[in-house]
Amino acid sequence: MCINFTPPTHRQLLDHFGLDAAGLTWKPDTWQDYPAPIITAGGLLLASYGFIPKPHLPPGVRLTTMNARAESIGEKPTYKGAWRKGQLCLVPMQAFFEPCYESGKAVRIRISMASGEPFAVAGIWRAWEEEGGGVSHAFTQITVNADDHPLMKRMHKPDDEKRSLVIVPPAQYPAWLACTEPELARTFLTPFPAELMIASDAPLPRKT
Repeated sequence: MCINFTPPTHRQLLDHFGLDAAGLTWKPDTWQDYPAPIITAGGLLLASYGFIPKPHLPPGVRLTTMNARAESIGEKPTYKGAWRKGQLCLVPMQAFFEPCYESGKAVRIRISMASGEPFAVAGIWRAWEEEGGGVSHAFTQITVNADDHPLMKRMHKPDDEKRSLVIVPPAQYPAWLACTEPELARTFLTPFPAELMIASDAPLPRKT
């Protein structure tokens, strides 16, 4: 489960994804309820990380919605509406972070592309009506089982199920964003080749 990632810079969004984010701002590290850029079929949006932002949770309820399991995304009440409507998105980033326990304690690992280029993972998004008539947006990232993935199976505690974000190859960006059939969308949800990824130790940044 990914709970933290590094979003792209404005220049990376323009150079790598062809999107101008002038006027939008986000922090250099993204955590739950932080705004980050996402790419939808309609263009670029600034959205909150977590499908149900904290202000929209019922009083006293705590729920983490930063990741949605590919196996149940079409059945879970939280996600099924957006999934069945084809509200797919790409979450661009420079890297994401996972804990590795191979040393006997949690070591924060930065996972990125071996090429050094930014990349994008599969997600879904939705709109929220705000008090006063405004509209905000939120997103979640989609994960798949990674028990057999050479890199991602090393992450998390030894007894935990291994999961990985779905990294979408650039050639598939248009088809993923245009997909409106849930069963067809599932065919995109596969592990990314480990040889194209790189992992390195990363200190924990201070939240801002």
